[in-house]
Amino acid sequence: MPGQDRDALLPLVEVTVTGHGRTWSGERFIDTAVGARLALRGHETVTDGDRHSTAFRLADPETGLAAHLTLGTCPGAGFLRAQVRLVNEGSAPLRLESVSTLALGGLMDITGAMDGPTLHWADNEWLAECRWRQAPFRDRVVSLNRSAHGHDGRGCFERSSQGSWSTGRHLPVAALTDPTGRAWLWQIESSGGWRYETGEREGAAYVALFGPDEAHHQWHQTLAPGQDFTTVPAVLAGVTTGGLDAAFGELTAYRRRMRRPHPDHTALPVIYNDYMNTLMGDPTTDKLLPLVEAAASAGAEVFVVDAGWYDDDAQGWWDAVGAWEPSDSRFPGGIQEVLDAVKRHGMTPGLWLEPEVVGVRSPLARTLPPEAFFRRGGVRVTEHGRHHLDLRHPAARAHLDQVVDRIVGDWGVGYLKLDYNVNIGPGTENNPENNPENGTESGTGSAGAGLLGHHRAHLDWLGSLLDRHPGLVLENCASGGLRMDYAQLAVTQLQSTSDQQDPARYPPIAAAAATAVTPEQAAVWAYPQPHFTPDEIAFTLTGALQGRIHLSGFLDRMSPEQSDLVHRAVSVHKAIRPEIPGSLPFWPLGLPAWEDTWIASGLRGPATTWLTLWRREPAPGHARTADDSTRTLPIPHLRGTRVRPTVLYPPTADATATWDPGRAHLTVSLPRPGTAVLLRLAENH
Repeated sequence: MPGQDRDALLPLVEVTVTGHGRTWSGERFIDTAVGARLALRGHETVTDGDRHSTAFRLADPETGLAAHLTLGTCPGAGFLRAQVRLVNEGSAPLRLESVSTLALGGLMDITGAMDGPTLHWADNEWLAECRWRQAPFRDRVVSLNRSAHGHDGRGCFERSSQGSWSTGRHLPVAALTDPTGRAWLWQIESSGGWRYETGEREGAAYVALFGPDEAHHQWHQTLAPGQDFTTVPAVLAGVTTGGLDAAFGELTAYRRRMRRPHPDHTALPVIYNDYMNTLMGDPTTDKLLPLVEAAASAGAEVFVVDAGWYDDDAQGWWDAVGAWEPSDSRFPGGIQEVLDAVKRHGMTPGLWLEPEVVGVRSPLARTLPPEAFFRRGGVRVTEHGRHHLDLRHPAARAHLDQVVDRIVGDWGVGYLKLDYNVNIGPGTENNPENNPENGTESGTGSAGAGLLGHHRAHLDWLGSLLDRHPGLVLENCASGGLRMDYAQLAVTQLQSTSDQQDPARYPPIAAAAATAVTPEQAAVWAYPQPHFTPDEIAFTLTGALQGRIHLSGFLDRMSPEQSDLVHRAVSVHKAIRPEIPGSLPFWPLGLPAWEDTWIASGLRGPATTWLTLWRREPAPGHARTADDSTRTLPIPHLRGTRVRPTVLYPPTADATATWDPGRAHLTVSLPRPGTAVLLRLAENH
């Protein structure tokens, strides 16, 4: 930054190598000895269409380690994507303990305590995804009076993954903002371990982004002479005005650029899934056929038979899965009878699958080679009644190829919900001979390197499925949103945002989902039930209309009036869905807190703005007040425009809205708690 001391800057790449370590010991993974020695050899810039990338070639004269840092962006875009490839050009093995993908200092001045930066990060767990928090930077990285000590601190603010659920604790996304509207927002793209840190260096904030490391993920990698290692990718988005909303706009645009193209990203078919608050893993022909007819009548275009379709085991299916053959007792006429009924009703059939696990009681646990499973200390890993496949092994991959080719190629299934319900821990010490990246010369590797190797093989396998079956749609799920990262989402088309079954607790997840995933990939459950009131039916449906509807519920048991409410919601979604892939998210009330009474999320399109508002019951201990029925929301991008707010859905909430163009304020009334509304704001024509 202008005027910033160059000592605030960081080396282009930070590398911890055993035997070399750091120049300043502490909790931070910067100040590495190798990083400080890396000297620039040269650089080159390559243009591929609208994508520009510059590769910097660096080398450490002491160890012979070469680093190739590639930075990519597009003209006019506000992002920088980074990835590092290390090559051992020396004569002795080098044991890596951590490698930065991107390290930048001097991002923001933090010498002024009163108006310094704000730190934003997201906690994430089962049933409670995308819970954003914020704090003044100085609350987390305290001022130590560097001038009195001659050194920066030894600590930092850090977040990291744990085990194989990449987002089981936090999202790999965080930000720094300041009062002027500047914002830096970063994302690490890894299902195989990640960590970020931010702290103070010479009076300025720095950010360093990493994949797995030894301290947090049991990852180390030994490079023999001539061997190489490539880090996971990461991206930094930045804006000078507009703050966090504008930064998420840049990140959303980046996510759309970098993912694998697929027609689902613009088609956005409405999905019915039989699981949530409905069959709950107990499907049969008799239960499904009425739901198929009702889902089609409601406007669904995909019908997914979720968990349990393979269950023919008297002891239950959880620890017996792996073969993925249909149950004869559940489908006396064969599962094809149900799949054909789905097709006759004009919908695409879908099935649930948990491909990476094999139950401990499954015959496959005995017939597949021991090396096809995760192992640590020579022992096969078991978690919650399951073993974990290592997709670097050809037998594991061949098994899953046969399963998917049968389900998709022979049965005509066009949608797979791929779940992942165990956190298998740090990984596997398997070291396949055909993959020298993932271990050492001893024949075993670090557990973290094994997890990263499997993760990369898993992504390659997903890509191969789409190569063989181009129309297939893949949903990414891990007990909801516990593997919600853009390594997965660059390949898969949808993301299950949560397993949350309480419609009153879903709004903060649905509203903040666009921080983790593009709106057109964010699958939000909408599970209306026959015993719901009209307000309750509309409440659960409204929250899904700006993203991807995951419809569920006993639609076959509803009254005509209830069915009409469902059909209207689906029709509204279909009317606006062509605009969703080109719109950017914003949050006029800020990112929601878990117990907020009023929650708002919007989409900003080229000519139209959509806004969803929820009014919930006050949290326990918070009394309802007289003005609880009305909220005023700032929408600065519409300042001075004479838009007309229109209630799109539902017709039952008695919602009203007025617009003040001079102040850019939208005032919305929802007379009753437990209601929600979708508004359109567009100029009169």
